[in-house]
Amino acid sequence: MDTRACGIEEIRELLQEYIKGLSSPFDTFHEQYILASQFYIILSENASIGYYAIHDQSLLTQFYLRRPHQRHAQVLLRRVLEEHQVNEVFVSTGNELLLSLALDLDMAIAKQAYFFQDSGMDLTSDLGPEPDILRPAELADLEDIQRVSGDFLGGSCALRIQKGELFTWYQGSELLGIGIVERSALIEGTASIGMFTNESYRHQGIGRKIILWLKAWCHAQGIRPLSGCWYYNEASKRTLESAGMVTRTRLLRMKVVGQEG
Repeated sequence: MDTRACGIEEIRELLQEYIKGLSSPFDTFHEQYILASQFYIILSENASIGYYAIHDQSLLTQFYLRRPHQRHAQVLLRRVLEEHQVNEVFVSTGNELLLSLALDLDMAIAKQAYFFQDSGMDLTSDLGPEPDILRPAELADLEDIQRVSGDFLGGSCALRIQKGELFTWYQGSELLGIGIVERSALIEGTASIGMFTNESYRHQGIGRKIILWLKAWCHAQGIRPLSGCWYYNEASKRTLESAGMVTRTRLLRMKVVGQEG
C-alpha cells in the first residue's frame, strides 16, 4: 500500500463513505479540525482504498479504510502514527473503526466533548407567547455582541454576522443572549447550534429558550440540528438537555503512549 498527500476533493467520495458509516454525526468543532488538516490518500495497486488526515502535523483527525481492506487497518494505523510522529488522535465514539484501533494501541484517553442530537421532543410551547424571540444579528449589533460574549466567538463576529450564523435576543436595548447556527460543510443538511447568555441574565432560562428557538428555526429550514460542548462544561450540558438535546456520543482526545509532544 502507498500513501501520498492530497487535497480534500480527491478523497471526497471516501469522506462521504466514512460519514455514512458513522453511528452518529459530529459537530462543527470537530469538523473545523478536519477541514484544517492535511489529507493523505491510501492506494493499493493505484486504486484508492482509504484516507487519513493530520492536523498541525501532530493530531490525527481522520482514518478510514474501505471494508475489503480493513484487515490491514491495525498495521496501517501504526505505520501512519510512526511515519508522521503523531502525538494524539481525535476520535468520536461514533467512529467504531478508529475507536477500536486506538483502544488496541492502549492510548491514554482524555474526554474532550459531548456531541448532541435532537431528541424529537416537541418543546416549542415552552417558548411562551412570544416565540420569535431572536432575530438575525446585524453589523450594528457587533459592539454589543463583542462586549457581552468577550472572546467566546473569537475574532470572527463580523464575518459570522455576514454569513447569517448569529442571532440576537434583545430586551429593549439590553442584549440578553446570542444564538449561533453553523451549517456543516461536510454533513449535508445539518448544522451545529449553540448559545451564549449575557452573564448578568444567567440562570433565568434564556439559554434554554435560545436553543429551543434555534432548533425550531433549523427544522423550519429542513436542517437537522446538532450541538456539542466541552466535556466538563456541566452548565452547557444541562442547558442543552433541558432544551431536548440528547447525547450518546463523545469526542475523545487519545494520546499515543510513548510519543512526546
